[in-house]
Amino acid sequence: MTTIYDIAKKTGYSITTVSKVLNNYTDVSEKAKKIINEAVNELGYFPSSSARTLSTKKSWSIGVIFVEDSGIGMEHPFFNAVIESFKKSVEEHGYDLLFAARKVGSESKSYLDHFKYRDVDGVVVVCSALNDPEVDLLINSDLPTVVIDLDIRGCCAVYSDNVYGSELAVNYLYSLGHRKIAHISGDEALFVGVQRKNGFVEAMKNNNLELPDEYIVNGGYFTHEGGKGAMKQLLKLKEPPTAVYVAGDLMALGAIREITEQGLKVPEDISVVGFDDIRMAQYTTPALTTIRQDTTLIGKTSANLLLEEINNNKKQFFSVKIPVTLVERASCRRILEPEPIKEALPRSEFPV
Repeated sequence: MTTIYDIAKKTGYSITTVSKVLNNYTDVSEKAKKIINEAVNELGYFPSSSARTLSTKKSWSIGVIFVEDSGIGMEHPFFNAVIESFKKSVEEHGYDLLFAARKVGSESKSYLDHFKYRDVDGVVVVCSALNDPEVDLLINSDLPTVVIDLDIRGCCAVYSDNVYGSELAVNYLYSLGHRKIAHISGDEALFVGVQRKNGFVEAMKNNNLELPDEYIVNGGYFTHEGGKGAMKQLLKLKEPPTAVYVAGDLMALGAIREITEQGLKVPEDISVVGFDDIRMAQYTTPALTTIRQDTTLIGKTSANLLLEEINNNKKQFFSVKIPVTLVERASCRRILEPEPIKEALPRSEFPV
């Protein structure tokens, strides 16, 4: 096995200089970095994890947990895409991801205890659930932590502009002539469910549209089945909507399934707008008009914030709201003469 001494011998640099290059120290010349890195690649050198930990006082691992009630976790296309972006970003800095289990051996532990046992350098929490005690424990600890998909105080948080996204959806449907617009919401226990519902209600008021209570149906935890069941309720109404804004794409696909099973068509009979822009949204029939979350930027921003905390050995308290955009496809149709889309101004600008 190639050692650090072999790298030093081949390049003519001291073991100290080689070590600095391998551990990304900045007080080394670009020439030295180039020569040493070329030797590393040529000789196939891989530092042992134990030696790396001793030299840097880091474990070079980041804990990952999902706190959500649907049980979908990484299977949800949105979460999968965000964590993939996060993973790519931290891997560039030499970190591995450790996905949490609630047991160490046969003993059940909190996520905080688990990660302390594993000695991770930081934790990323994907969480839409409000007031979760496990998340509170992490936030109140001294472990560097970033939370995705939830606006929370006490740590770094990264989330999409859910309210603005709802305004985009309603204003778009209004511009197509729709006046009977319903909403399939996420559960009230979820941050994104509450935020997207609030944005919907606000946009309906801003457009002076009537909003019967029965036009808002809880679709649950953003599943295909939840959207299908909620759409069934809407189709039973004496005056069903001409358009439905759905708080998540999986629910929207479930809603479309229910519409077609009842002998109706999208968008000929009912227009549908989703939220997320998961990959399959563009391949459905009809292709789904939706609000796009920038999963790459969410993952990258979360990684940068957490790495900064780890490197500075100091917790930070930033909340970053990521912009969203409307993606027009084939699931909506115009029913009246065109009207200009009302401009919904973003609540924040994210610096590129």
